[in-house]
Amino acid sequence: MRGRLIWFNPEKRHGFIRTEDGERLRVEEAGFEPGHLLGDRCAGTHLTFEREETSDSDAHAIRVTVVNDQSGGRARARRRG
Repeated sequence: MRGRLIWFNPEKRHGFIRTEDGERLRVEEAGFEPGHLLGDRCAGTHLTFEREETSDSDAHAIRVTVVNDQSGGRARARRRG
């Protein structure tokens, strides 16, 4: 699945992801793949992940990785003068 990080708090070790379908999933620090854990200023970061059901009929994200999207726009040159 794909989505964007809503927020992540490193002190609390959890945050939330908004899926492309609009679902809000909890993500724990342990849900990130090695090298993909983000800091606290990462809202809007594109991610891939798997959705896992928990025993209390809730769901959370696992195997979370950051998407390095190179297809974004490029910066415009500033006009001088």
